Amino acid sequence: MSDSQDQELPLVQHLIELRNRLLRAILVTGIVCACLLPFSAEIYDFASKPLQVYLPENSQMIATEVASPFLTPFKLTLFLAFVISVPFILYQAWAFIAPGLYKHEKRLAVPILGSSVLLFYAGMAFAYFVVFPLVFGFFTSVGPANVAIMTDISRYLDFVLKLFFAFGVAFEIPIAAVLLILAGVVTPEGLAKKRPYVIVGCFIIGMLLTPPDVVSQTLLALPMWLLFEAGVFFGRILHRKHGSDDSSEHNSAD
Repeated sequence: MSDSQDQELPLVQHLIELRNRLLRAILVTGIVCACLLPFSAEIYDFASKPLQVYLPENSQMIATEVASPFLTPFKLTLFLAFVISVPFILYQAWAFIAPGLYKHEKRLAVPILGSSVLLFYAGMAFAYFVVFPLVFGFFTSVGPANVAIMTDISRYLDFVLKLFFAFGVAFEIPIAAVLLILAGVVTPEGLAKKRPYVIVGCFIIGMLLTPPDVVSQTLLALPMWLLFEAGVFFGRILHRKHGSDDSSEHNSAD
């Protein structure tokens, strides 16, 4: 076998492994979706409950397209299946890249991956239990009295999925801050000095990621700022610990 063939073989093996792990992730997501599909109507009812509470008595949501009563709950069920499968998907990604990492990188990666999953779930829970009631309560209270609220189910789903995604990603800010500090891109003090720009950036991101209303934008921007502060705080602690570990290793080497 030639030298070029020897070099290509590991690459082919990596591509095969990557394909297999992607197929496993897709298969598990599909299985979870199939298990949830019989309960798609109940899942949508649960997702729409924050709005239903504020609708007038005997009022209901509507479907303006023929396929919406089936496709909209199915889309939500598929999204929920993906969210439930995220730990398994991340495990597949971790199993693929772990052999190429050093021991100290592995020790750092496992808690970061676990924390990122928990924070994403926390962001979605915050959106459902805190943001949705405030937003829908505000919308329904400021409307004209002679206007009947008849929300389309597909438009509602697009609205809540956008907020779920926005708050899930926003809650990852502490992870991003810690990674930037540990990678040496910025120091905790340097990151703290950029606080005014971060606050402005939080409101800009809130404007871009949420529907065009001040309430949801503010409800996203404020947690983002607080999460940034949490990231700086924990990044400072880990930075000191990482520095002390490096100095101890250096002394032991001497």
